[in-house]
Amino acid sequence: MQNLKVATAQFENRSVDKSYNLSVMDSLAAKAAADGAQVIAFHECSVTGYSFARKLSREELLAQAELIPEGESISQLRQISARHNIVVLAGLFEKDREDKIYKAYVCVDRNGLIAKFRKLHPFINPHILPGTEYCVFELFGWKCGILICYDNNIIENVRATKLLGADIIFMPHVTMCTPSTRPGAGFVDPALWENREADPTSLRLEFDGMKGRAWLMKWLPARAYDNAIYAIFSNPIGMDDDQLKNGCSMILDPYGDIIAECRSFEDSYVIATLTPEKLTLAGGHRYLKARRPELYRDLIGKEHQSKQKIVWLEKK
Repeated sequence: MQNLKVATAQFENRSVDKSYNLSVMDSLAAKAAADGAQVIAFHECSVTGYSFARKLSREELLAQAELIPEGESISQLRQISARHNIVVLAGLFEKDREDKIYKAYVCVDRNGLIAKFRKLHPFINPHILPGTEYCVFELFGWKCGILICYDNNIIENVRATKLLGADIIFMPHVTMCTPSTRPGAGFVDPALWENREADPTSLRLEFDGMKGRAWLMKWLPARAYDNAIYAIFSNPIGMDDDQLKNGCSMILDPYGDIIAECRSFEDSYVIATLTPEKLTLAGGHRYLKARRPELYRDLIGKEHQSKQKIVWLEKK
């Protein structure tokens, strides 16, 4: 494998405005490609917006969803890729021929769809069905995987994707700045976003504290470190429907170190060079080799009823 230059982006999406969101992705992809990036990753539901979907009926959600790869958004992403000679990863709502609805994330180049992943643990709308399989594909000689937002909080998903061969895992999110049982969690006041030019300090304190980045740092580096992977984390900045999101799009290496991070309040991206040597030099590589699955194969695989509890979605 050769070195690979990957960009992760963040931007303030508009709900139900695919044209606008795709135009921002086009602009950021153009700039990242000019800076040498071969790949650019955007956040969960970057094509459509995300939090607004909790309010939609099944018919309204179907109207936002698209067939993949036949849908117009995939065509637009392919054109962006071809125009700027960069591989593009982005998220949207998917429907199939039977009008089943999924949360999807796609990888597209100038020739069309390279990979599609359906979120395993969706929750924003009860009409969205969970995906049923992992996704591993190849980019420029590198094996890559995708896990969307909540999927990454289930540590078995990251390990399984690694065991299937992925050395890069794209982790698109719409996360942080929501209430939780965790101390310090909560929404961030949108008024701080509106006043960000006059008072950036108060906004940054909220974004970087336990409502935001400090929580992320409790677990995200561990996913990269334990599995000896490059983690490409993407997250929106600004208002997503009525919720304020704090960006922090970043790239972590197999040591669990942040090697690039978006730190502005603007629509932006950062680029990192991924080097194959770290994949085997990192401690996670040795720990993977030292596993003894005979001790826990039956324990991990025993029957279990999956339950998700999303505190901020519970009715008051």
